[in-house]
Order: sequence, then structure tokens, then C-alpha cells
Amino acid sequence: MSKPFKRNKPVRKRNWDANDWDTASRQGRSKRPDSAPESVRPADDYFSDGRTNGVVVSPYGVLAFALCDGSECLCRVDESLVDGKSSVLASGDRVFIEVDDRGPVVRAVRPRANKLSRPAIGSDREQVFAANINHAVIVASVARPAFNPGLIDRYLVAAQAGGVEPIVCVNKVDLAGPLPDGVGMYRELALKVVLTSCETGEGIDELRSILQAGTSVLVGHSGVGKSSLINALDPNVTVHTQEISDSTNKGRHTTSASRLYELTGGIRIIDTPGIKQLGLWGVSPAELNYYFDEIAETSGLCKFRDCTHTHEPRCAVRDAVESGRIARARYESYLRIRASLEEGERSNPQSP
Repeated sequence: MSKPFKRNKPVRKRNWDANDWDTASRQGRSKRPDSAPESVRPADDYFSDGRTNGVVVSPYGVLAFALCDGSECLCRVDESLVDGKSSVLASGDRVFIEVDDRGPVVRAVRPRANKLSRPAIGSDREQVFAANINHAVIVASVARPAFNPGLIDRYLVAAQAGGVEPIVCVNKVDLAGPLPDGVGMYRELALKVVLTSCETGEGIDELRSILQAGTSVLVGHSGVGKSSLINALDPNVTVHTQEISDSTNKGRHTTSASRLYELTGGIRIIDTPGIKQLGLWGVSPAELNYYFDEIAETSGLCKFRDCTHTHEPRCAVRDAVESGRIARARYESYLRIRASLEEGERSNPQSP
């Protein structure tokens, strides 16, 4: 067993700047993402004047919808940015677009200020579904589907790992009497928590003011109302929605691919498909402590420096759970996530 170690001063990541990677790295919460795979050509020739002329709305195989000069257009993607049957682009990527004799083509992509990503399904590669974003709005519902702290915690880890400020949006508050216990739990973590209802309009103005003049991404379980929130924020934008199944209280995947929307007031929102599970990219079991603030702050009091907080003697984290100083639901999320990360390392030791 390792030697006991002295408590280090915990660090909270709270003052976010989507373009300040030095701050993010100093706070030890995120690593600067690769701008693109090695196969992508250098972008210096395209970005020598320091500007881009397009933003990716939605990748579409080897094509991409992009905003350019105030209009949305369908572009081909340069072969240097294509990997197999799809491009390496993500909604929110800042790109350089040229027009040749066949129409507009994305020639280069700027290095990303930050990102939100997950392991690609069926492979050991990263799938970035939003880039260059100010906020990750983690949408949960009080009912239909039920409030799910476990998925919220996974998104909190993914957002911090990608260098994005997380916001918890608890939607459909018109469906409940008392709020779920977990709402107070997240407020105690000093996270921004917004309560909303697309039916009554509660919280919509507050959410709009937070998202003003920036790019945000909406993430969460299927059926929590992400697309409805966009419609409520700007009635002039139409995003298709679907009803919740009465038999299962579960949502359907209304949004099938990430897509960027421009709203009034300079707001840009990336809507993403709802999911039921979220894999984590670039987070090891040993690093997981640092994505749970309350665990990171307490772990310095553990007897052993490499304490996993699962079974070791004189574990300050487990003592804090028993005494109620750390929420049991958060600790159980930590245990589940850690177990899944350890299983991932065993099944694919080469993955990040």
C-alpha cells in the first residue's frame, strides 16, 4: 500500500472561458483537444489572416451544412478532412470555405477551443458532437422521463473534460409537485441550475439570458424536451418534437444528428440527439476524482494517496458519505462511472 500523503488544496473550476485553455489546464480539469487527426492538412494557409468564414451547422457524411456569409449552404468536405465514410467535423467547428467549379467546399478547420465528445459507437475513436461552445446545458426532466442524476453526472464529467461550463436545466417543472431531491444536490455544488417549463414559460427568460450572445449545446436523455426548449426560446425557430410514450414514459429520438440553430439575440444552440447512456472519452479511473468536486476536496484527507474510495481503510470520502457531507447519490454515480471506466480499460487497454 502506498504511503499516506499530505492534503493538497482542492481546486474548483468555476470561472470558465471557452477560449482560455491555459486556465483550464492550470486547474487540472481538462486537456487541450487535438485540433484534428494527423491526416488533416495544416490550416495555416487558410487562416493566415486570423479569420474564418464559416461555422459547421451539421456534418452529414462526407458533406456538411455550414453557415457562411449569413446563409446556410451544403458543402462538400475536403478529402483531407474525411475519415472513411464521414468527415471529422462537428457542429460548431470554425472552418474555411472556398467555392470551386463544383460549389462550396470546406477546406480547413480551426483548432477547437473546447469540445463535447464521447467514444464512437463500435470503435475506439473519439466522436466530437459539439465544438467551440460556451455552455453545455444538461437537460433533465422532473418526470416523463424520470429525473436521472446518473446521466447528469456523466454529462458533468464530459463537459469538464472537454473544457465546457456545465449548466443543469431541470425541465417540465409543471409536471411535478415537490422537485426531485437531486435538484438541491446540484445547487449545493455551486452549479448553475435553471428550472424551466415549455408549457408555462417558467424559467425560459432566465435561460435565454444565460445563453445570450454565445454558442451552447443542449444534451440529455431522450424526451426531456431539448427541442421544445429551443422552440420556447425562439418561436420563430421550428424544431420537430415528439410526444412521450404513455406506456413507457420514455422519449423518442426526435433529433437524429447534432445541428446548430441561430436564435434571436445572437444565441446559437446546438441540439443533439437524446441518449440513454453516455460513454466518457479521455477520462481515466485515476482522474475521475477531479471531476467530482466534493470528492476531490475530501480525498486529500484519505490515508492513502492512491485511494480509490471503494474499499480502502481510513477513506475520508466514504466517511463523508456516511456522515452526509457528500451526497450518497453522487458517490454512487462515482462508483458506477469508475467501474465502467475500469471495465473499458480491461476490454480495450489502448483507448484513452
